[in-house]
Amino acid sequence: MHLAIRLALIGCVFASSPGHAADEPFQTQIAGPVAAKVVKVRDGDTVEVEAYVWPMQSVHVAVRLRGIDAPEMHGKCPAEKAAAARATDRLKALLDTDHVYLTDISGGKYFGRVLARLGVDGNADLGRTLLKEGLVVPYQGGKRRDWCDDARLRSDAERPAKAGSVL
Repeated sequence: MHLAIRLALIGCVFASSPGHAADEPFQTQIAGPVAAKVVKVRDGDTVEVEAYVWPMQSVHVAVRLRGIDAPEMHGKCPAEKAAAARATDRLKALLDTDHVYLTDISGGKYFGRVLARLGVDGNADLGRTLLKEGLVVPYQGGKRRDWCDDARLRSDAERPAKAGSVL
């Protein structure tokens, strides 16, 4: 009889305990850092990484750099394409190592990629560096800049690039 009472009490305890995993929503923001390896630089504001999410587990994901917008590689005009090449080349130069880390991570607008800050040892936010260097513009969503209307870019595109220059 005592065994039946014990089993009934144990059953009551488990039945009344909250199911945390089922009750909590999916996490939509991760502070990081999450270690990653750069697989490819797509353009001045998007990279592909292999992110190490758990021990011996990784995920291949596209990462849009948070807070910036770079000109498009397949832009509407020669000036935008030239500016895109400069931003992309500079991001590649800043990535002097394949090993990076992601912080301030969340789902992207279309959730085919994530938004995050991309850092390396000694530089916690490569996007901010590109912004300070004038290669990208601030972006918090909404309407994007029309790079082809920028007279400064048009004049830059008309000048020949110096040999060995990344900017």
